[in-house]
Amino acid sequence: MQLELLKDLVIRKLSDEKDVATQQWTTPTGTSTRCFYLDNFLPEELATSIYEAFPKDGRDFFKRRSFRERKSTFTKLSQSAPLLNDITQVFQESEVIAAISQIIDMQALHADPSLYAGGLSMMFNGDFLNPHIDNSHDGERKHYRRLNLLYYVSPDWTLAEGGNFELWDNKVKTPKTIISKFNRLVVMETHSKSWHSVSPVTGQGPRCCVSNYYFSDGSPSGLDYFHVTSFTGRPQQRALRVLSVIDNLLRNTLSKTLKIGRGKKLINK
Repeated sequence: MQLELLKDLVIRKLSDEKDVATQQWTTPTGTSTRCFYLDNFLPEELATSIYEAFPKDGRDFFKRRSFRERKSTFTKLSQSAPLLNDITQVFQESEVIAAISQIIDMQALHADPSLYAGGLSMMFNGDFLNPHIDNSHDGERKHYRRLNLLYYVSPDWTLAEGGNFELWDNKVKTPKTIISKFNRLVVMETHSKSWHSVSPVTGQGPRCCVSNYYFSDGSPSGLDYFHVTSFTGRPQQRALRVLSVIDNLLRNTLSKTLKIGRGKKLINK
């Protein structure tokens, strides 16, 4: 599909649902993290085509496997189906960024063409993402991470299949669950207290998601800070919570000292 046509569809949806999205954003419930989600985001046939463009076995995806997370990601969009490249790219278009900025009244946002931590995501049976706060910056540590945009495309996805998006209270005791529903866009703010996670997948099909992240020059609080993606365990995982404190400290110290980002490359500062 031509990018311009896809952009028109996205902007029209954001415009039509502006009041609904703004209401969700300004009155969060069950969490202090601001968020909105829109269903039936694109025409159903198009959303289905996006799902069908994912390789169902996750081949060529980078597999993350640790006590923190289990998921598969892909960022080499030039090597993917054109439609997957287009649906990822459309959220980086300036007009789309402007439309989202208007909904949430957050200015001076910009996308990250390098897809640092973004791109395509697949989760299979047993995969999960433990409660965490996202890394504070982009790959070069020049900009602060401000928004996560998650577009889910697995048909007929239900609460019972797991793999659902969760927003937590500041003490990470109680989650607010947002089902990773087919053709749903979720937009959430990210800062030093925006704890979120993905529940373990119990279904048999792949949970497919298109991820983008927006950044700004200044921090959400106006104060300078830096941290790596920092995890904790779920409320019942007490030992994991203790281990995570040590793990976060070590990875944060290592990243600051060696300027290593996400365990993949050196960061030029």
